[in-house]
Amino acid sequence: METRITINATINASIEKVWNCWTKPEHITQWNFADPSWHCPYAENDLRVGGKYLGRMEAKDGSFGFDLEAIYDIVTEQKELTYTMADGRKATTIFEINGQNTNVTTVFDAENENPVELQQQGWQAILNNFKMYTETAEN
Repeated sequence: METRITINATINASIEKVWNCWTKPEHITQWNFADPSWHCPYAENDLRVGGKYLGRMEAKDGSFGFDLEAIYDIVTEQKELTYTMADGRKATTIFEINGQNTNVTTVFDAENENPVELQQQGWQAILNNFKMYTETAEN
């Protein structure tokens, strides 16, 4: 049985703004990394069932990097994104209105190379980065 990891955050922004910051490549490159010593120099997002997501994450010093590639299984605007990563793992992100805020919850299959706690911390750090970016973005 696969280990599933859950992360979440409450974003002080409308669901429209949260959705745009989560899905548009020009925003993804601003928040899609877990640590300030990393960045996301490139992202593409074909937001439809069967469409491809590609995000490049790498150390700013060029010492290490990787691509996260996935194909969308479910795309329900401002509600749900489910995708299958290139290695076969699945992830689902749910967007829920919470008054003036938006709850974002992601559940994903753990990989077998790193400890579960480390994976949870890394994905949560990216989500926290997303929260900070979205709450201060001008769009």
